[in-house]
Amino acid sequence: MWHMDVTRPPLPPAPDSALILELKTRRPPFLEGRPGCESWSVDFSPDGAWFSWSMGHGMVWVVAWPLDSEESQNGETDREDKSFSCGHPVWGLAFGPRPSKSAAAARQEHDTSKGKRLLLATGLENGVIKIWNVLTGEAVFDLHGHEGVVRDLVFPQNGSLTLVSSSRDKTLRIWDLTHEGKTVQVLSGHKDWVSSCCISSDCSMIASVGRFDRMVCLWSLRSYTFIRNLTGGPHKTFYLLASCDFSPDGALLATAAYSGSTWWIDLWDPYTAEKLTTLVDFCEIYGQNQISAIQFSPDGLHLAIVTEDRALQIWEPGKKGMVMQTKADQVSNGLCCNFHPQGGVVATGTRDGHVRFWKVPRTLPSLCHLCRSILRHSVSTHQMEPLPLPKRILEYLTYRNIPARLRTDNSSDEEEWER
Repeated sequence: MWHMDVTRPPLPPAPDSALILELKTRRPPFLEGRPGCESWSVDFSPDGAWFSWSMGHGMVWVVAWPLDSEESQNGETDREDKSFSCGHPVWGLAFGPRPSKSAAAARQEHDTSKGKRLLLATGLENGVIKIWNVLTGEAVFDLHGHEGVVRDLVFPQNGSLTLVSSSRDKTLRIWDLTHEGKTVQVLSGHKDWVSSCCISSDCSMIASVGRFDRMVCLWSLRSYTFIRNLTGGPHKTFYLLASCDFSPDGALLATAAYSGSTWWIDLWDPYTAEKLTTLVDFCEIYGQNQISAIQFSPDGLHLAIVTEDRALQIWEPGKKGMVMQTKADQVSNGLCCNFHPQGGVVATGTRDGHVRFWKVPRTLPSLCHLCRSILRHSVSTHQMEPLPLPKRILEYLTYRNIPARLRTDNSSDEEEWER
């Protein structure tokens, strides 16, 4: 047996001023840099009071956020660091349940913040999902059914104990945790590994991306049926799909892919299957431009991007270039990212099992953006289009006012790009 703990060293002069803190895993030297050290997943609790990450070798660490805050020292709840030994490498994790943003859910969110109902789901390499009670640190029960690595986990934002999982066994599963993890439905249709999944904010749709089959699938969370594949027919070049995320209003679906020296992000209208725009990044070095993860900010204004050569980039959808980006670093080793629920901070996990916290720009949303977010949360594109609105307003409300193709400022000159 060997001992693993977490150090919180004083932060040296940061190469990137946006870096707030880095938590490093201390492990025996013979394990450093070897497979199994990766931090494949990070997550904040719905109220932002807890943070967890998979730190390699089957271990998950949970800490109170903000770190070393006065709140974490009071005696009302147990706010000590917790470690969960899962027995197998952890590839996905998620806090739940996740209350809706309605005022009626305020009391439920308050109870969750005290740990009374806060659970942590961990997806393991052997296909098992372990459910933990965050307050007590005890394992509640295991979910069995997947036959491959559980790559992603997500709770819907409606306060329910429904859990959606995606796996390398080519399926997604929907679980009911109120009945000790009864499998509600198995969603089949992917032809290879399912890399990532996400749920729309109105809890009507699930999106999933297949790493090798290059399918972007939409599923109904209400009827558990397949809706459509956004990517359509054959492609001219081979590429891999890495990640997906719905915008907070549910009107956009972002998907990330890469091939050779290029990565790109597509923004889709999930209701019409129309591709609205593509952000492309070219690199002069072949095979050195992999994208690992993307996530929308809580206000929907920005998209966090983790790539092989930069620890973090922040993009405002529809704009050229980046709002913020860390320095180019071919050994950034970024694997995953997650916004704090109140915004302003992004956590990223790395291939060496460490986690970094970054300060990201805060932008005051415009009145137009706030109105669109509220409207699109409950009104689909099909319902928007017949409304007697001026063309310019309708284009804004349906995100059709953005260029069809954009390039990052980091891209080298490239005349043609085909998929």
